Amino acid sequence: MTLSSADLSGRTGRLERIWTARCDGATSFSSVAKVRPGIAFRRVDGTTTVHLRGVETRATTLSSPTGAKYFGAEFRLGAYLPEFFPARLANLQDAVLPTLPDGRILLGGRAWEMPTPQNLDVFMDRVERAGLLVFEPQVEGLLYGESGSERTAQSRFVRAVGLSRRKLRVIGRAHDAVRRLVAGASIGDVVSDAGFYDQSHLTRTLRLLIGHTPAELVGGGQFLDLGPAVPYKTSRHGRP
Repeated sequence: MTLSSADLSGRTGRLERIWTARCDGATSFSSVAKVRPGIAFRRVDGTTTVHLRGVETRATTLSSPTGAKYFGAEFRLGAYLPEFFPARLANLQDAVLPTLPDGRILLGGRAWEMPTPQNLDVFMDRVERAGLLVFEPQVEGLLYGESGSERTAQSRFVRAVGLSRRKLRVIGRAHDAVRRLVAGASIGDVVSDAGFYDQSHLTRTLRLLIGHTPAELVGGGQFLDLGPAVPYKTSRHGRP
C-alpha cells in the first residue's frame, strides 16, 4: 500500500487534507483510530464507490485487493454533514452514497459529478455552499473546555466531532507516541513525555488504538496513516 497526501490545515476551507492511495498487491493493514470524519472514493475493477466515513475509536485490521485505488479528504475538526452525523458513521459504519449509471453521485437530493483527486476540494466547496457540509466554529474552544456548561459543551462536541473530548485526547496522545517512536525515541522516553503511567499502559493503548505494540513500531515496516496531528492537550499551556 502506498499513500500520498496534501496538508490543507493552513487554509481556511473545511478540509484538513486530501489523500490518494493505491494497492499494488493484495495486503492486510491496520486502520488506526482516527478523530476526523471524511469522504473516501474506492475504485476496484472499474467500479467506484463513495463512502462517508466517521471517526474510528480503535484499530481494525482491513484488507485491500490488488489494483485498488483510493482517494479522499479528511474534514477539519468540527466539519460534518448533518445528514450523516459523525457518530453514526463511527468505526467503519460508512454511508455508501448512491451512484447513477453515468457515474454521478446522489447527495442531498442532487446528482453531483464524480470528483477527482485534483478537484475534490472544489467539489467539497460546492457541497458546503449547498448547505450539506457545516462547521461548528467553537470546537476548538469546546476541546479546551472554554465554552459554557460541561454538559452543553460535551453534547455540542460529540455532535460535531463524533466522539467525546476525552476519547479524542486519548487518541491524540497515542498518535503522538507513535510519531515519537517511529522518529527514534526510546519507549521509556515516550512513556514519560507523552503522559502514560508506565510501559504496560503505553502498550495496551497502542495495541488498542494503533494495532501495534511499541516494540513493533520501533522495529518499523508497518503501513501507518496517522494523518495530521491531533490536538490533545487539556489546556493551551501544554499540560496533558
